[in-house]
Order: sequence, then C-alpha cells, then structure tokens
Amino acid sequence: MPRILAIDYGQKRTGIAVTDELQIIASGLTTIPSETIFAFLKSYFTTERVIKILVGDPKQMNGQPSESAAMIQNFVFQLEKQFPDIPIIRVDERFTSKMAFQSMIDNGLSKKQRQNKGLIDEISATIMLQDYLTRKMI
Repeated sequence: MPRILAIDYGQKRTGIAVTDELQIIASGLTTIPSETIFAFLKSYFTTERVIKILVGDPKQMNGQPSESAAMIQNFVFQLEKQFPDIPIIRVDERFTSKMAFQSMIDNGLSKKQRQNKGLIDEISATIMLQDYLTRKMI
C-alpha cells in the first residue's frame, strides 16, 4: 500500500512525516532546508510510493489565513506543478508547534534538545499526519 506524506513547510525549514505502508502510524521522517524540498521529494518518490501529500494550512485563531499563508499557497502551487499526479490536501496546522513542544517535554527531552527547531517541525508534521489518519478512520 502507498504512503501518505505530510509537510510542515516554513521559510527556513520543512518538517516531513510519513505513514507506514498500511497508513496506520505516522512517523517523523526528517527536517530539511526549505529550499531543498523539491529535490528531496523527487528523490524520495523514486524509492517510495506516495498516494497523497498533506500540507499544513496556517491559520489564525479566528480561522483567517495567517501571515505565512501566501508563502504556503505559492509552495502548494509549485508542488502541484512538480507532482501533478499526487493529490494535495491542506490541513489545519494550528497548535501543532505547541503540541510538538509539549510532546518533547512529556517524553523527557532536555532543554537543549527542545531548542532544536528542526525537531519541532518534524514532530509538527507527524502530529498533522496522525490527526489526519485518526479523522479518516472515524
């Protein structure tokens, strides 16, 4: 079965998570510099079959688009051009960074480890993906 991939895209870094082949469990894959995302995905797609891409949709508390929404929309447009055969789904990413940070605390990571913004981005992508999987099963 093909995988589902989630992307927490940012100006500097991009967190990436992926499901297992049964699409049951979300796991952090990596965090990469954002300017390398398309090269990374091209390489990844040569070895793994991905049926769907989730991209975080940044919103404010009132549901309106956040300041980074235009940047993300441009990224999604480029993603659609590069990989037209893979459906892209936008998912609400509100609170994922806070949830990622809290999970780092809950799992006993040191203060120095919790300052790793790349790890926060990867965990955020994992949270988005696991939430999507949970909602899909309901």
